Amino acid sequence: MPKNCFHPDLFAQKVILITGGGSGIGFRTACDLAELGAIPILLGRNSRKLKIAAEKIHSRSQQADFVSCDIAQEEQVCEAVRSILIKHGRIDGLVNNAGGQFASPLSRLSKKGFETVVQVNLIGGFVVAREVYNQYMAKNGGSIVNIVADMWEGFPGNGHSGAARAGMANFTKTAALEWGRQGVRVNAVSPGIIRTKGFEKYYPKDVKEFVDKVALPAIPLQRYGDEEDVSSAIIFFLSDASRYISGECMKVNGGTVVHSRFWPFPDIDLEDFVPVEYLTKDFKAIDE
Repeated sequence: MPKNCFHPDLFAQKVILITGGGSGIGFRTACDLAELGAIPILLGRNSRKLKIAAEKIHSRSQQADFVSCDIAQEEQVCEAVRSILIKHGRIDGLVNNAGGQFASPLSRLSKKGFETVVQVNLIGGFVVAREVYNQYMAKNGGSIVNIVADMWEGFPGNGHSGAARAGMANFTKTAALEWGRQGVRVNAVSPGIIRTKGFEKYYPKDVKEFVDKVALPAIPLQRYGDEEDVSSAIIFFLSDASRYISGECMKVNGGTVVHSRFWPFPDIDLEDFVPVEYLTKDFKAIDE
């Protein structure tokens, strides 16, 4: 794992809550924050996965903790934030990273599937941010970083996620305006295509081949992003290096050209691209 580019005591003893912290971008960010002196709190639904992730950080003689919580359940979120404050006494930063989606054209997308993705990617993130603000940051200040997506010109094949992430981008601006007087900065990071383990695990071969064919030629840097690329942007927003920045969104996408990013080939039909058997699977949100 390559070293991060920040000085080692940047977040000395600060407590940072990371939703979806057990794997992917969330876990990489937690590792980098621990290396910089922070106490990352990993939050997710799978306590076993979270425990393993925390133990990996402990194995490098760094601090970490975890809390099991389904962000789609409001009462669980309220109690999770309360328990963190009882144990650690503070939450200096929040990384709203948990989320999930599945590939589907809008014409095949069920109401339940749309609602589930919006519940996790937008409503759950809002509830976590609200509780961290109400229970701690309103009196103590802090930094919130919301993870959205590269959906600025539409999100073909992921319309449910695009709608939810667009909502989170607007929530970022509103929260920055409403909470700024309390010393709370709220920003967002918009990753392009990041080849995490989750991408490899949850998307079928046909989807990955489609992404390679359509997206890679439109990325000026001619590579996909990795978890370190996103973690560095998150850490910048959490740190005092961005102390006079709020309500902004950083695009981490390799310089993707907007007009040709996802849909440069008019002869490709999403109806033919997504395997029917994939669409019939029960959707479960992933902490990526």
